[in-house]
Amino acid sequence: MARENYTIVMEFILLGFSVGPKFQVILFVVFLIIYMNILMGNGLIIAITKTDPTLQTPMYFFLGNFSFLEICYTSVILPNLLINFWSHNKSISFLDCAVQLCFFLILGSTECFLLAVMAYDRYVAICNPLNYPLIMNHKFCTQLVVVSWISGIPISIVLTYQVFSLSFCGSNKLNHVFCDIPPLLKLACGDTITTEFSVYILAVLFGMVSFLLILWSYIKIITLILKLPSATGRRKAFSTCFSHFIVVSLFYGSIAIMYLSPKTSHSEENDKVLSLFYTILTPMFNPIIYSLRNKDVIAALRKILVKN
Repeated sequence: MARENYTIVMEFILLGFSVGPKFQVILFVVFLIIYMNILMGNGLIIAITKTDPTLQTPMYFFLGNFSFLEICYTSVILPNLLINFWSHNKSISFLDCAVQLCFFLILGSTECFLLAVMAYDRYVAICNPLNYPLIMNHKFCTQLVVVSWISGIPISIVLTYQVFSLSFCGSNKLNHVFCDIPPLLKLACGDTITTEFSVYILAVLFGMVSFLLILWSYIKIITLILKLPSATGRRKAFSTCFSHFIVVSLFYGSIAIMYLSPKTSHSEENDKVLSLFYTILTPMFNPIIYSLRNKDVIAALRKILVKN
């Protein structure tokens, strides 16, 4: 049998955005500002939910954890992206790429489950307010957060192993801004249909579990709100979960546009923009949504400003 010559890929080159050097500098400044806003905004949310006595409730306990998650989530992608904007060497090692993908999947799945936990918290607060302190006690809330953080680890490791167990023997130019599953599968050699099918089935099923939990919670909440006799009561009940609803819509909406829309409807350059869209959109707007729509958070921020 004839022996085929091929080169085993030891590193990838992240092509990033197809723009000139001057525009690369502009993108560096833009994304640096975005990253700093994410760090400061979510860091401020963490600080006030930990220190302000009036915010020591399950809702703000989950919000503080969610803000910490957002910082971790964007820190997996944006620092390396900023380096690539500034550097001519855009390579990333095989191991570093696998680690980035694994943490990206773990933190993404954690966000799905944590959003579901926050939806359940709003469901109990609105639909069962008398038993809310008993059900959502500190021990149970801590358990929910821990489960949210660790539930995605096994399946994320499995997905990462499936992708990087493939042979990469052709081009090492990854036409993306970070290591994600779809662009990596395009570089794999041989038949990837089985791996691709299993990867997407696991990802969809995993994402659907948390989404269905959120959907169930909001169906129960909306059903109860519509039964309230007064418009004031309905408005007050809905305002307690409005911020969470907006964050959920941003996160799942951007993911749906990225992964569920027909591939013929957008180019690879649009894919890069959309991938960053769902990666940085929720972390960037999370502090704004919860601060502008929440009187308790605004009051806590005012206390900090007065002290300073």
